[in-house]
Amino acid sequence: MANPSNALRAPRPTLRQRWEAGNERPVWMEKPKPAMQLGKAILIVAICFMALYPLFAVLATSLSSQTEIANNNGLVLFPKEPTLAAYQTIFAGGVVTNALVRSLLITLIGTALSLVVTVAMAYGLSRRNLVGGRFFLMTALFTMLFSPGIIPSFLMVKELGLLNSYAALVLPTLMSAFNLVVVRSFFMNLPQELFEAAKIDGAGDFRILVQMVLPLSKGVLAVVGLFYAVSYWNAFFNAMLYLNDDKWPLSMILRQYVLLGQPMGDAGAVAEIAVPSQAIQMAVVVVSLLPIVIVFPFLQRYFTKGVLTGAIKG
Repeated sequence: MANPSNALRAPRPTLRQRWEAGNERPVWMEKPKPAMQLGKAILIVAICFMALYPLFAVLATSLSSQTEIANNNGLVLFPKEPTLAAYQTIFAGGVVTNALVRSLLITLIGTALSLVVTVAMAYGLSRRNLVGGRFFLMTALFTMLFSPGIIPSFLMVKELGLLNSYAALVLPTLMSAFNLVVVRSFFMNLPQELFEAAKIDGAGDFRILVQMVLPLSKGVLAVVGLFYAVSYWNAFFNAMLYLNDDKWPLSMILRQYVLLGQPMGDAGAVAEIAVPSQAIQMAVVVVSLLPIVIVFPFLQRYFTKGVLTGAIKG
């Protein structure tokens, strides 16, 4: 006769065991109830509204006239008579146009240099036989914990002769330790058999990196490149420290218009007469957002995959 105490001590079948036995379906395979689906739809709509409302309000205000802005207390959602006067004004003076070109060049050149340095160092640190690799990795990680500070950074840039040059916006932030760790982890998770087979065939490290590693790393490189591009595009503090106003990028012009309310150059003189300052401010915001908004959808499919790749094994 079976001992009742043994039956009491028998482990209860897990959810997966009951599902495999055909007795019960897992929770994630059950169809959500109508109330749950409605709740998810309401939540998604609310999140989309909170994200898109400020962008729509900024765009609509930039297309509004002085009368509409005054009647709506500075915020217009549906302009009755849309006008491009604010955009014509900021581009007519040349200040915003020149700053836009500077920001584009700084972002493109800086992102390219940062990717080259990050990929080269990440590939080297991903090789297990690298002499001193752990020391260099710890040195890079050390910069994530301690920053040099404003005054030491300024003195270093001054001693290197980089004041009032665009190199001061690129070289001090050329490589991010976080991006280095992500790319290195991705390289380490690549099949080692590929590298061994390539070395047997006589391929060197440079050829392996260019012809094998980079084609397999498009996702993570797209994400890291986006991180670098956004940081270069939005950076204004280094520009405020190291550059004169005649070399300011678009981020500093945006700061002058929006935060300080000080139009610059001939466009500012025209703006005070023909176009309301609120429309000018919103137009500069739209111009500064447009490049990132255009580029991001093309990289979105790489974003989740690339940013999580470095943390997933196998």
